[in-house]
Amino acid sequence: MKDMTSEKRIAVLVDVQNIYYTCQQAFKRNFNYNALWALISAKGDIVHASAYAIDTGDEKQRQFQRILQAIGFEVKLKPYIQRRDGSAKGDWDVGITLDALDYGEDCDSIVLLSGDGDFDLLVQKLQIKYQCRVEVIGVEMLTANALLQSCDRFTAINDTLLMPG
Repeated sequence: MKDMTSEKRIAVLVDVQNIYYTCQQAFKRNFNYNALWALISAKGDIVHASAYAIDTGDEKQRQFQRILQAIGFEVKLKPYIQRRDGSAKGDWDVGITLDALDYGEDCDSIVLLSGDGDFDLLVQKLQIKYQCRVEVIGVEMLTANALLQSCDRFTAINDTLLMPG
């Protein structure tokens, strides 16, 4: 494994919906993407940064997406799908996985912002195939145990990564 303290090339992958809803549920506050960028860029060069979101067509959401772009994120959007039965679909698990596998080859570490336990297999694949270190950032009490156990480092979202209340 590559040493996490001497990271040079870092990819950042943000599951925007997961981070939004877990921060709201746990803290009733929004996540601070500027603080995130500062935290990660202090560790090395951010060579890929993607924020994966659902496009609802809302103007407030578009403003948020422009803020993410100004920080340095590539914002990837997927349409919000309302099913006939009234349920909704809109997640980026496969897209995040494909990008992570693409980025793993030329990165020393990948920072994944999500608490979704489905990503534990991705983390293991990145570690084995690319000897890539994987840091997960999420709301600790809402992050799946499988993901906590598979990552090289877990950083809990706390006041330093939240917008002022």
